[in-house]
Amino acid sequence: MMFGLHPVAFWIVATVAALLAIAPVVLVVLARVRQLPPAQHAELWSRYRSWLVLAPLMVLPLVAGRLPAIVGVACLAGLCYREFARATGLFRDRLVSLLVVLGGLLVTFSIADHYLGFFQALTSLVVASIVVFSLIADQPAGYIQRVALGIFAFLLFGVSLGHFSYLANDRLGVPLQLAVVLCVELNDIFAYCCGKTFGRRKLLPQTSPNKTIGGALGAVVLTTVLFGTLLHLIFTGSRIDHPVHLIVLGGLLSLTGQCGDLVMSSIKRDLGIKDMAATIPGHGGLLDRFDSLIFVGPALFHYLYYFDVLKLDTPARIFTGS
Repeated sequence: MMFGLHPVAFWIVATVAALLAIAPVVLVVLARVRQLPPAQHAELWSRYRSWLVLAPLMVLPLVAGRLPAIVGVACLAGLCYREFARATGLFRDRLVSLLVVLGGLLVTFSIADHYLGFFQALTSLVVASIVVFSLIADQPAGYIQRVALGIFAFLLFGVSLGHFSYLANDRLGVPLQLAVVLCVELNDIFAYCCGKTFGRRKLLPQTSPNKTIGGALGAVVLTTVLFGTLLHLIFTGSRIDHPVHLIVLGGLLSLTGQCGDLVMSSIKRDLGIKDMAATIPGHGGLLDRFDSLIFVGPALFHYLYYFDVLKLDTPARIFTGS
C-alpha cells in the first residue's frame, strides 16, 4: 500500500494527475502546429478546464473512505436526477418527485448501513409507493406518465447508481470503484477514437448519429483489455482471476457503459434537446457526462457477488444493529 492506498488505486490517481498535467502541453503543441480548427481548440480547452474540477470531485470521495464514497455517489445521483426531472418536467409533480428523492435517500442509508436485504427490498417498496401514493392527487389524466417517469428515474439514479455505490462496502472497494470510473470514461474515448479511425457503419443513426459499429466494437476490445488487466491486479488469486471472467467483466463494463450513453441519447432525442443541462462547460450536464456509469454498477455487482468475490467486509447493519 502506498499513501494508504491499494497499489492499483495509487497508480490510477497518479495517472489521472499526470494526464491533467500533460494535457495543456499537448493543447499548446496542437495550436502551434495548427492541427485543429480554432473552434475545436477552444472547445478542448473548455473541456480541460472542466476536467480540472471534475477529476478531483470524482476521485477524492472514492479514496477518502467508505462513507465519503457512498455520500459522493449519492450526491451525483441526486444532481443527475435534478437534471432529469427538469428536462422531463417531472419536477412539476412534487409528490412523485418527493417519493423518488426519499427513495434515493433510503437507498443511500441502506448502503451506508450495509443492510443488503433492505437495499434489495427498496426497489419493490419504492416502486409500489410511487404507484399507490400518486393516487392521492386524484388526477387520472397523466397518471401513467407521472408514475412511469418516477419509477424510471428511481431505477436509474437510485437503484442502478446505488449498486455502484454499494461496492464501497468491500475492502477492495476503492481500487474497484476507481477502476470502474476510469474505464467507463476511457470507454467513451475509445469509442470516439475508433469510430473516427475505422468506423463506417452507423450503430443507431436515429438515436446517436455519431456512433458507429466500428467505434463500439473497438471500445469493447480496448476497454476489456484495460479493465480485465486492472481486475487481475485487484483480485489476484481470487475466483475471477481467470481470463474468461476477466474478459466477460470487461465486456460487461464496455457494453453497459455504451448502453447508458445510448439510453440518455434516446431520451434527449425524444425531448428534442441536445444536453440535459449546461452545468459543465464543454460537456453539458452531469448526466451527459456520467450517463455511461448508470448500468455498469448492477452488472458488475451481481456478477462479482454471484461468484462470491465481493466479500462486503464492512460489518452488516452498522446503525440498525445485527
